[in-house]
Amino acid sequence: MNAHIFREYDIRGLVDKDLTIEVVELLGLGLGTMIRRKGGTSIVVGRDCRESSTRFRDALAKGLTATGLDVYDVGVVPTPLTYFAANTLPVDGLAMITGSHNPKEFNGFKIGAGKTTFHGPEIKELRRLIEAKDFATSSKPGKVTPYDIITPYNHFIRQTVKVGRKGMKIVIDAGNGTGGAIAVPLFESMGFDVVPLFCEMDADFPNHHPDPTVVENLQDLIKKVKEVKAEVGIAYDGDSDRIGVIDNEGNVLWGDQLMVLFSRYVLKESPGAAIIGEVKCSYTMYDDIAKHGGRPIMWKAGHSLIKSKMKEEHAELAGEMSGHIFFKHRYFGFDDAVYASARLLEILTQEKQSMSQLLADVPKTFASPELRFDTTEEKKFAMVKRATEILRDAGHKVVDVDGVRVTFPDGWGLIRASNTQPILVLRYEASTEARVKEIQALIEKTVAQAQKEVGA
Repeated sequence: MNAHIFREYDIRGLVDKDLTIEVVELLGLGLGTMIRRKGGTSIVVGRDCRESSTRFRDALAKGLTATGLDVYDVGVVPTPLTYFAANTLPVDGLAMITGSHNPKEFNGFKIGAGKTTFHGPEIKELRRLIEAKDFATSSKPGKVTPYDIITPYNHFIRQTVKVGRKGMKIVIDAGNGTGGAIAVPLFESMGFDVVPLFCEMDADFPNHHPDPTVVENLQDLIKKVKEVKAEVGIAYDGDSDRIGVIDNEGNVLWGDQLMVLFSRYVLKESPGAAIIGEVKCSYTMYDDIAKHGGRPIMWKAGHSLIKSKMKEEHAELAGEMSGHIFFKHRYFGFDDAVYASARLLEILTQEKQSMSQLLADVPKTFASPELRFDTTEEKKFAMVKRATEILRDAGHKVVDVDGVRVTFPDGWGLIRASNTQPILVLRYEASTEARVKEIQALIEKTVAQAQKEVGA
């Protein structure tokens, strides 16, 4: 078994190479054992539309039921519907089989005990348990029961999201992932004029890669929004836990810009609420949260880490640049792009202003995209540690919750190690273009010095 399948937030690898039927059955035995030893008796399992996901569902269920767990099989659904099932059904764990936005030769598992997903130490414990073959046994295997979670999910959204004016024209680009089959009929039933784009499930992703963080993947949506004069365009990643948004003028709104909009409305109903962003988010977001009476918290990137921090801080909302948006306010605190769409549409149908006008008062800044610096798995964390020391020794103000973010009154720069790849992620932002270049020069010089000193 390839140890590299065990990542920081999930399990991921190449189909039939890293992830074989035998390995997946072992994952089922391991996860089932962890849930049984916590006193659990049942689990919900969902899957995406990849060909391998059905095979893996069978193998995973074989392992899970061998430990005595009963399996509720919710079928082919977006990842958030499996989370929704874990939060609304009397189950003790969850497993979502999905390769998310990765190419079709990959697949993976988002798993957990209780209502939320594993990360870090829990995934390491699962690996240890599997390698030791320390499995729970049961004289009576569990059973697999199909369960319709789509109907109660749709009912929940229709009952709790307050749509204002009807007939708003919206475009939904599901990238041939799992989101379109849920979102299009749901929003049509709520009174929206929905223009679907690539909403048929096809794991070959024939039109574009289903990753809304890449501008190239949003070009079809931008074109369609302008063509049909829609008020908003919405994109999903492959398993619909990340959202991308295009405003009425065809501009891309990133995760931190959406968080500005969402946080203002959450704070109207929950004054003083804690709201979490990750280290790559703009300082304008943190400033806006504070300006509207919220308690902004900067935290580590990663959906499992964010969910854990939300519980600790009793936060009402959290978000990442990548489009993971987590509503605890009126919801369950997990990342759900379809639900985030519904909350966005709730705002837009109750406002007279357009999407672009609602964010017109946010100060304009100059920012780089996420830049990647190739290094090695062995050296990446050592480089960040040394970079932190260099910046601190130079007297700069740094935040080191996830990598190092050096902050100035008029901007910031970031160096962090990716948890999933042998790279450093760099990003800069400032109030002027010239200042961005100065911060970029400082960051690049620091990375070069760190690389030289750790021998990467």
